[in-house]
Amino acid sequence: MKSCEWLRNTVSALGLAVTIALSITSSLDAADPVTSQVLDIGSRRELFVDKFLIDRLANATLKLHEPQLASPMAESANNLEYGTIIKDGDLFRLYTRDARRSKFDGDVTEVTRYCESRDGIVWTKPKLGLVEIDGNKDNNVILHEPWVCHNFSPFLDSRSGTKPKERFKALSGVHKGGGLVAFMSEDGIKWTRLQEAPVITSIDFAFDSQNVSFWSAAEQLYVCYFRTWKTPHGELRSISRTTSQDFVHWTEPVALHPNFPGEHLYTSQTHPYFRAPHIYIALPTRFHPGRGESTDILFMSTRGSAPYDRTFREAFIRPGLDLARWGNRSNYAALNVVPTSPAEMSIYTTPFRRFVLRTDGFASVHAGVDSGELLTRPLRFEGKEFVVNYATSAGGSLRVEIQEESGIPIPGFSLAESRNLVGDAIEQKVSWAKGSDVSLLSGKSVRLRFVMLEADLFAIQFR
Repeated sequence: MKSCEWLRNTVSALGLAVTIALSITSSLDAADPVTSQVLDIGSRRELFVDKFLIDRLANATLKLHEPQLASPMAESANNLEYGTIIKDGDLFRLYTRDARRSKFDGDVTEVTRYCESRDGIVWTKPKLGLVEIDGNKDNNVILHEPWVCHNFSPFLDSRSGTKPKERFKALSGVHKGGGLVAFMSEDGIKWTRLQEAPVITSIDFAFDSQNVSFWSAAEQLYVCYFRTWKTPHGELRSISRTTSQDFVHWTEPVALHPNFPGEHLYTSQTHPYFRAPHIYIALPTRFHPGRGESTDILFMSTRGSAPYDRTFREAFIRPGLDLARWGNRSNYAALNVVPTSPAEMSIYTTPFRRFVLRTDGFASVHAGVDSGELLTRPLRFEGKEFVVNYATSAGGSLRVEIQEESGIPIPGFSLAESRNLVGDAIEQKVSWAKGSDVSLLSGKSVRLRFVMLEADLFAIQFR
């Protein structure tokens, strides 16, 4: 009897273990169980920074790519302290705090400096003659006001119909706990307040780090992400969000709670990705108070008002070999990832370093030496051709099949008819035996099946 009971218990335990293993495997290989929903992606570019498009992965994974440190810049800008980089046509504009030996946050010594570049690599410090510092105006200072200069964070307002004098906007803390004041500028250099009183206030928030805002073309709203403290895991540096129709009147803030237990998140740096503005990229600094107050930089994303996606939990940018990067406030990303060539985008970090990634290359669907597959959720697109941002090894490949929503291959677009893609391209047209025209399927509900070998798929787009 005891042997039978032991056998029953063993079988039960094994069954439970198998169930748990299958559950874990399912959570890794499949996206959220909403496969019946048809995603209308139109002609938008979609990146694989989350599981939004993914129904099923087989022998493939989502991979976070590591930004590479570029060579030091011969002509560097001022050091980045709560910095912002804006690409305005062919001009790169940089805004940064200069603490100037301040004794505390918001000290009267702090100023906001402005630099320019034509390529994002060689920078100039224009002598603007606007603000007298140390007895002369021969400098690139654009603001000198306590607290305002501590975390001044501007953006280029892309909203249709924006008045020329409000082409640039900014938010900045007026004093600790006092709220955020709105600024406007026509040229990005000379700034005035939209109004004297703060536009965002709360007794619960300090507003003493960089709080970012932008016009969201996807939401047709102004959006602000700012630092808060309260989370379900206790008092941790975290992120809340508020929105506005006019940049003056803002909604009640919503706490987003992206933190994992014990995780402090500074300076979210949330902004629309320049090639897919419906996807917001965030590069928060993760603060480790129990490890000598060291910091590193994470990667998160979100789509509109949705919660932050935390598919990738590991560090995006590590402190590295430089011992100076292992202290407090040593690893902060400037606001905005910007293009510095057709195939390259740049991330700037403290004190003034440039990291590069391939265009769209934050993350990919990755397959190794054994063939892997990606099956998308049902989707509806608009366009005549289909392009992918992909890379393979010399021995790798990528093929694409278009299926009916039910999973049946569509004649003319089956895997057997797909042209084998081998190479590396930011925008590669996909074709089949009879050509590349997919317009007959435009507006219909379909699935995409990718079969990959030693390959990375970074982004897709119908156009």
